[in-house]
Amino acid sequence: MTVTMELSARAAYVAAMGNAPTAVSVVAVGGTDGPVAQTVSALSSVSADPPTLLVCVNRRSPLCGQAAAAGYFSVNLLAASQAEISETFAGRSDRPYDFRTARWEVGCTGAPVLGGAAATFECVLAEAIDAATHVILLGRVLSCTSSAQTPLVHHARSYATPTPLEKK
Repeated sequence: MTVTMELSARAAYVAAMGNAPTAVSVVAVGGTDGPVAQTVSALSSVSADPPTLLVCVNRRSPLCGQAAAAGYFSVNLLAASQAEISETFAGRSDRPYDFRTARWEVGCTGAPVLGGAAATFECVLAEAIDAATHVILLGRVLSCTSSAQTPLVHHARSYATPTPLEKK
């Protein structure tokens, strides 16, 4: 798709970012009113020493306030078979934000941890940084797991899986 200059700067930006493949994760936190989770596609490693990651969450999401109040959260990197879970926690299913649509356990921090995920990270909130329409949550990783599951990727407004390149 070629983006022309007639598009607004925002539309051009959104179209261009659609070409950036991103891992799909669900960020979750427990809370006094029950658990809250949100699908996110902005996840990045910050440092291995100490293990730290960041996720970006829309500031309108109840997850932001709950993560700040609780002081912890989990990041659950979805497996390729978990696209329906992504839709649920993005609010785009017939049972939006319903924890009964997946198998969850309580992790070491008290945050919900998703069963069958490609990877999970349990974090203590190190810092929350306001950034335009979103909040950047910096998490100090206390515990993590990984599996042989292929991760779910979002690219060009569709779900996909990474395909290894052939070695020459």
